[in-house]
Amino acid sequence: MPARKQINKIFILDTNVILHDHTCIYKFQDNDIVLPITVLEELDKFKKGNDLINFQAREFVRTLDEIVGDELFNGGKSLGIGMGKLRIETGKPFSEEIKVSFREDTPDHRILAIADFISKQNSKQKTILVSKDINLRMKAKSIGIKAEDYKTDQVSNVDVFEKSITTYDNFDDNLIDKLYENGSFNPEDETWEHIPEANECFIMRGNKSSVLARFDPITKRVFRVEKKTAYGIKPRNAEQTFRLNMLMNPDIKLCALTGKAGTGKTLLALAAAIEQHKNFNQILLARPIVALSNRDLGFLPGDASEKIHPYMQPLFDNLSVIKHVFNTRSTEYQKIEELIKEEKLVITPLAYIRGRSLSNAYFIIDEAQNLTPHEIKTIITRAGEGTKMVFTGDLQQIDSPYLDMKSNGLAFMTDRMKSQELFSHINLIKGERSFLAELASNLM
Repeated sequence: MPARKQINKIFILDTNVILHDHTCIYKFQDNDIVLPITVLEELDKFKKGNDLINFQAREFVRTLDEIVGDELFNGGKSLGIGMGKLRIETGKPFSEEIKVSFREDTPDHRILAIADFISKQNSKQKTILVSKDINLRMKAKSIGIKAEDYKTDQVSNVDVFEKSITTYDNFDDNLIDKLYENGSFNPEDETWEHIPEANECFIMRGNKSSVLARFDPITKRVFRVEKKTAYGIKPRNAEQTFRLNMLMNPDIKLCALTGKAGTGKTLLALAAAIEQHKNFNQILLARPIVALSNRDLGFLPGDASEKIHPYMQPLFDNLSVIKHVFNTRSTEYQKIEELIKEEKLVITPLAYIRGRSLSNAYFIIDEAQNLTPHEIKTIITRAGEGTKMVFTGDLQQIDSPYLDMKSNGLAFMTDRMKSQELFSHINLIKGERSFLAELASNLM
């Protein structure tokens, strides 16, 4: 008896899925993809501009043009061997239920009308609306349309972003003494059940003493971590000591710093960069521009430089903290002024970096939790020889309406890179900005 032919699903894509990942149409295997005509209309609004979201829109339109070419859709175009078909669905009239439930004629409601039509026309196939807009998914479910988030690049385990440095108790004090004397030891030569991950940082605690340690994946040895100072900035706790050690390690080319506000993520990264300025041609600090209260930059007064200044101010604030550790006449203070004047230390919106090839640069990307996985990938692939990249962010303060703790680029990068020799991640728990800031972060 011949095997029963599988009935493929139909996925209807919302605009925000495409702006999140312009390669999304290739992530649904052998299922069919439907693009509502409304989505193409909305993409028109995003094609112009220098932000990463505009890049996503343009790349998707180019991909669509390559698939279709000069032909008509005629029922859909194959996305490749073993994959489903892609088709565009033109506008459909609102059903009585949609008319009564949603009185306004909006793009979201037009997408719902198309999803409702396709669902009823293909009753033997499961039709699913895919959207990163929670509200649209709720609207769809309220009228009987299946809806789900775009889950392809979501992180399954976010526990790593809630934990601090691991402490291992009951260590032999002799082993700790050996680490202080020799600086390192081979864990295979010692009685230790734990198998450390690449660049894992931890505290070894015995009955009489303790030590900060790190496992080096290149030499396969555990090294003692010493407290370092970076351009006048001293680590205030074990987490910051570990972090500064990673930031100043030339073998680690990619760093992730997560943690709540006030834990010193950006300050430590910037201080480490300036401390090592002789090793790099340029220090770059960038952050994505996420408009506040859904207001575009066009609403702000002034020219382009004046518009972006409020978004860059937190980076200037951290630079000011480092500068004011020293006297204005000191060599260290003057060196920072010189680096800025010669554009060897540059603070800029992230959109201005796209397209560049960054060689021998120390690149700090702040507020990386507001980037999509594809945007993070695009940034990392700009790294040339000798470049070090540091991504900082607070996964509890995501400003994008279409990202969460599981789907943002910072979490995705950390999850995918965690076992690589050139990568390090530390989650900072203890706030050091002030007692008031720490109290508010914990209680409010």
